[in-house]
Amino acid sequence: MAMIPSLTTSLSGMKAAQNQLDIISRNVANVDTEGYSRKTAQQQNVIRAGYSMGVEVSNITRQVDEGLLRSYLSSNALTNNYSAQNDYLSKIEVTLGTPQGNNSIATNVSNLQTAFESLANDVTSSANRYNLLNQANTLTARLNSISSEIQNLRGDADLQIGEDVEKINKLLDTIDYLNEELVKYELLNYDGVADLQDQRDIALRELSGLVDISYFKRDNGAIVIQTTSGITLLDGDPHKLSHASVAKTSSTITYAGGGIGGIYVDNQDITGFIKDGEIKGLIEIRDVILPSLQSQLDELSGTLKTTINQVHNRGTAYPNTPDTLTGTKVFIQDTNDTYPQSIKIEKGDVRLMIVGADGEQYATTTLKGELGFTQGSVQDMAQTIQDWLRSTNGPDLPQAEVYFNNAGQLVISTGDSNYGLSIFDTVSSTPGAEQQDAVISFDAGNNGVFGQKYEGFSSFFGLNDIFVDDNINYIYDSNVVSLNANLGVNAPVTWTFSDEVHGFNYASITINPNDSLSQIVKNINSDPILGQSIRASLVPNGSGYVFRIENMNGEQLEISETQGNNLYGRLGMAPSNTGTAQTIAVRDDITTDPGLIAGGAPEFNASTGRYVLSPAANSIANNMGEIFAESQSFKQSGTIAQTQTTLASYASTFVGNIASQASNALNSLDYQQELTQSISTKEAQISGVDLDEELGQMIIFQQSYAACAQAFTASKEILDMLLNIV
Repeated sequence: MAMIPSLTTSLSGMKAAQNQLDIISRNVANVDTEGYSRKTAQQQNVIRAGYSMGVEVSNITRQVDEGLLRSYLSSNALTNNYSAQNDYLSKIEVTLGTPQGNNSIATNVSNLQTAFESLANDVTSSANRYNLLNQANTLTARLNSISSEIQNLRGDADLQIGEDVEKINKLLDTIDYLNEELVKYELLNYDGVADLQDQRDIALRELSGLVDISYFKRDNGAIVIQTTSGITLLDGDPHKLSHASVAKTSSTITYAGGGIGGIYVDNQDITGFIKDGEIKGLIEIRDVILPSLQSQLDELSGTLKTTINQVHNRGTAYPNTPDTLTGTKVFIQDTNDTYPQSIKIEKGDVRLMIVGADGEQYATTTLKGELGFTQGSVQDMAQTIQDWLRSTNGPDLPQAEVYFNNAGQLVISTGDSNYGLSIFDTVSSTPGAEQQDAVISFDAGNNGVFGQKYEGFSSFFGLNDIFVDDNINYIYDSNVVSLNANLGVNAPVTWTFSDEVHGFNYASITINPNDSLSQIVKNINSDPILGQSIRASLVPNGSGYVFRIENMNGEQLEISETQGNNLYGRLGMAPSNTGTAQTIAVRDDITTDPGLIAGGAPEFNASTGRYVLSPAANSIANNMGEIFAESQSFKQSGTIAQTQTTLASYASTFVGNIASQASNALNSLDYQQELTQSISTKEAQISGVDLDEELGQMIIFQQSYAACAQAFTASKEILDMLLNIV
């Protein structure tokens, strides 16, 4: 009976060789299958009851280096982070143009400068005025367009985050299913465990491209997945992500301010805990890179608007001298339908002048010196001016009106198209005194605290602005400050709030010594009165944060410090430029009639003792042109620190910054792709299928099969002979 074990051994050898050949065939067939790893199986001697029963093939295993897999997952996450940033930076770079290109925003600014200089050379030229209007419209339209594109891209990034969240959830479901199958296959000793592990690795690789992950294996073969910051995504069951994408973004809608929802897992916002992957790149685009550019555009637009308007408000158009001036500043109405906010003329005086069609002075007075208005409510001031306009001892214009329109803006009208209106400031009330901006203090909260100062009466009210926007003062921003900045509060500080719905000083907060900015934000948002209409936030900006206070209903907001040591001023709190680039435009009536652009200002004729407007006067046009050649003050915005530079240079700086960021992102992406590919190549050397090696193994097992077959045949023949003899 010794021949029976020989037959059994030969047969087991044939089966083992056949199984090995089957594994080799699978390897060869899947040589180009993505994610497939080389499979092998070890052979082992079978001993039963002390007797050798041949050989058998153990479980099929994969040739995979877990350390390289983890390295790949980490590198792949960073690659996709850079890829997402590069995609969006490339798009915005095309929109902005190159720093020196003809399609650059800096070129648009320079063209406007040239147009102002041409107007100054000949203010009587209609062509120069229309060219100036065209360049101004081109610049504002470009600012509007770029701003809209930035917000569109931010919206696209947020939508893509939502899509990635859905992809992550589907991948977690897939991996969870594969976990369950693997546990079952391992338990029941089914063939196919290695193939299921391949499928799970493919899902892991795809998941790592979306969000940074790490994993570890349970004893039963299932894996637990976490983000690299420790947020569990899969442990027995998937922990699904959720994100509500915004329908539309704007410069005022931010994640920090609550306008954009977070990415949640188990009701926890994990947005700030995501370190890499495509989602991290999209978050950087949405919340850092594009908002930084938007703030720079807004800073450029706000500075352009403020500086040009400041000068233009000193001048008067002629011969198209307007008979009606409408301000842009919005004032708050009280319950008595009056406007009680007060102003004080701190320095200088304000001269009012009625101009005839010939440009000659028809009537003139000074608000402070002759009309006796030094301090009082803006409503009283309006009444004082109207009384003078209608007075028989003054211009005697019975149809003249001075009032506040439905928007809360000051309107001064002569009531007679034959008489124009000019307002300019002088150092004193004396006729012919040097023209110089008056200093105006403003009691914004109607509480007796003149906490705000402005230069120029007409500029304060915005009576003769060139550039306008849709923004009212409903957002206030600080300078860029450190999150842990020492605010220098040694005694309690009180801020009061007023708006056009709730009235004056309807709520207040107290800021105590050692309160941090985060605590102030918390106190405002949790206040039972303020929290209903006011939202405070800390908006990331460059190397620090902007402390922002916003009226959530978009209503005119005024903030006054009624007690303290000027914390409001030291923080640099002021109406925000946010959104200016999106809505800045040339004033409608100037767009219709560029003759309303002021070239000069009234000039005093000492021989006659009267003021006159000359069509050739170009002092204001010259001054507006000089603004572009002079360095202006720009607050820190995003990646650009607080600086003094020209308008065109500032525009070139942020265009150059985006070009630099785009280049850096591309270089980082190229490097990271090479690194990821290098890891992938190293993995392939270990886990990939080598045809030469497989063919060599095939020959070995074919020969083994043939040898076992021969042994089996020989044993069988001998056994048959013995049986025949018997």
